[in-house]
Amino acid sequence: MKKSILIIFLFIVSNLFAQNDSIKILTLPQFLSIVKTYHPIVKQAFIQTQKGDAMVLNARGNFDPKLYTNINHKYFDEKSYFNLFDAGVKIPTWFGIEAKSGYERNQGMYLNPENNTPYSGLWYAGISLPLIQGLITDERRTVLRQAKTYRSLTYAEKDVFINELLFNAGKAYWDWFIAYNNQLIYENAVTVAQERFQGIKQAAFLGDRPFIDTLEAAIQLQERMINSQQAKLEYQNKKLILSTYLWYKNDIPFELPELVTPVLYYEAKINQQFFVETQLAFDSLINAHPIIKSYQFKIENLLIDKKWKQEKLKPILNLSYNLLKTPAQDNFFSNYVFNNYKWALTFNTPILLRKERGDLKLANFKIRELQLDLKNKTVELITKSKASINEYIISKEQVDLYTKTVSHYESLLDAEKQIFEIGESSLFMINSREISFINAKIKLVDLIAKNHKALLATDYALGKLTNEIINK
Repeated sequence: MKKSILIIFLFIVSNLFAQNDSIKILTLPQFLSIVKTYHPIVKQAFIQTQKGDAMVLNARGNFDPKLYTNINHKYFDEKSYFNLFDAGVKIPTWFGIEAKSGYERNQGMYLNPENNTPYSGLWYAGISLPLIQGLITDERRTVLRQAKTYRSLTYAEKDVFINELLFNAGKAYWDWFIAYNNQLIYENAVTVAQERFQGIKQAAFLGDRPFIDTLEAAIQLQERMINSQQAKLEYQNKKLILSTYLWYKNDIPFELPELVTPVLYYEAKINQQFFVETQLAFDSLINAHPIIKSYQFKIENLLIDKKWKQEKLKPILNLSYNLLKTPAQDNFFSNYVFNNYKWALTFNTPILLRKERGDLKLANFKIRELQLDLKNKTVELITKSKASINEYIISKEQVDLYTKTVSHYESLLDAEKQIFEIGESSLFMINSREISFINAKIKLVDLIAKNHKALLATDYALGKLTNEIINK
């Protein structure tokens, strides 16, 4: 898929630098694929996901083993008061237990008795663990869980950004489609008016037509030329807007070449089967919408934070235990017995817990606010989706009906031309029929674009534009 997108994109870019007389059709799926692949906003969205990955990596760092060394030496008045040395490694674990192993050697004339060690030093290995607060969860585990949730949130928000970008790009495509087809309609009208003017002018010189008809034909031609020029201006402006969504792979913007055009209005088909499948999977699509998922991840993040705040209501009771051994023994583990040890127990807790209770209440309020926002956003997306589906259905019926109307206008024009040829009609009636026919085609183009925009809006409201480009 990426290879085919690249080929399409390079094909378009090559027209910037090469002369080619053939017209190249750029379809909506091709256009959206290029936008999705190269637009800076898409790249920015992927940078956000990379930041999420970096945050997870950062949070995992809290569980990295750590080497430590503490050296404290006091020398004064030619006396070595004390020389303290302690080095080792700490290994945090997911379950809140921290393993520790090291070597301690202390010497000096005025050494604190509690720091006394054998001359060869002392090896130790042990653990420290929380008995109440921090047993179920702690700050390190909370940070890592939140980082993982944030990473998932960045992927959902990436889809939100891309979905929005592709929706706006798709609307720009159909505006370009309208302007291009209107320009062709008016150009054809100018051609017909020129041919009629030349024919009537020649007939007037031959005496078959009054010269007043040449004036009316000239006025018709001038009006068509003005309309054509205005349509051309509109097309150029819409093409410029469309070009703002087109970028090359090295973040280089470019303007759409003249020889690249949208599809013709009578070739703009819609995949009806896909629309039926969308209706059948409506509920699951709403639940999988990236905006809904982003809200769910935000709520999950707050629930993780709430769990830690609940844990902080408990008192702190931590136990540490170290086995001791001198390094002089032949068997390294021989003296790691329970009669050589050091242990400690620490306890503390606030009396009123006002800060902790306040933090927990604030966490509950934040969760409730997001839950209400989620319900409101879900209803809003459902309403937008159903409105887009309704607009699609009605506009599709209008397209089918007005296609017949255009055909009828064309039949009336052809009949009027035949009557004009035998002298039973006037140039005014021909012009009137032509104007009705031109306006009908322009309205049909607008209805076709409206129908496609409705389907695009449905995909946008359901969050489907990010994951797949629909072959419309």
